[in-house]
Amino acid sequence: MAKKAPILPISPKKNIKMQIKALAYWLFGLLMFVSVFAYADKGKKKPAVLARDSSAVQVRQFSEDAISTYSQSEDFLYVDTAKDQELSIWDLIIAWLFQMLAAEIGRSPVFLVIIKYLVLGLIGAGAIYVILKAVGIDVGMFLRKGAKKTALPYVESLENIHEIDFDDELNDAVSNRNYRLAVRLLYLKCLKQLSDRGLIQWQIDKTNKAYYYELSQKNQRDAFGSLTRRFEYVWYGNFTIDEQAFNDIDQLFNKFREQL
Repeated sequence: MAKKAPILPISPKKNIKMQIKALAYWLFGLLMFVSVFAYADKGKKKPAVLARDSSAVQVRQFSEDAISTYSQSEDFLYVDTAKDQELSIWDLIIAWLFQMLAAEIGRSPVFLVIIKYLVLGLIGAGAIYVILKAVGIDVGMFLRKGAKKTALPYVESLENIHEIDFDDELNDAVSNRNYRLAVRLLYLKCLKQLSDRGLIQWQIDKTNKAYYYELSQKNQRDAFGSLTRRFEYVWYGNFTIDEQAFNDIDQLFNKFREQL
């Protein structure tokens, strides 16, 4: 028969450690047990307490007169009265045309192509306008209403500043109280003075804006631009001026001539 292994006695030191370990497990389990019951008790909802309002309540009534007044005010009428009006035959025709146009746009791609090229045309026209303004061409002259024709002692489209006797022509215009023509003669005389001093290169088909950019000195360019605006307002804008207004403009031209 096989011999049983002898049971070794547990040392007192090891026995104490086991007892301490068992006690720790027991305390941990007790702590967990108490925590669960405490949390469960805490989670219970307390019964609601009904708070009663003991303050006095004052019941207010709507004023029938005020309601009647507000109901008749235009500020509180939200009905579109335009819809209640009967449409005329012309309104019906316009509405029908717009309805047909909207249907065609949605059904045919041709209208989309037309709109596309219309937008491109507007963009191109804008670019041309910017280019013409950059080179000094007055685009507004093509859009303005024709200026009032004034009897001139020479053909305006063929006028040559080097062939005009400005002193005699100015005297005649002022004597006849034709101050619009007198202002034009002052401006043409100013161009001749600039050309004679070599500050601009005069040509019969150049624009006033081109002469403005030819002036290299800023003070001369600014003064010439101010004179140009006054001349164009009077001549192309159909403005009627009196003797006092002409004298004021004449002084500006004389002051500009002294700066040359």
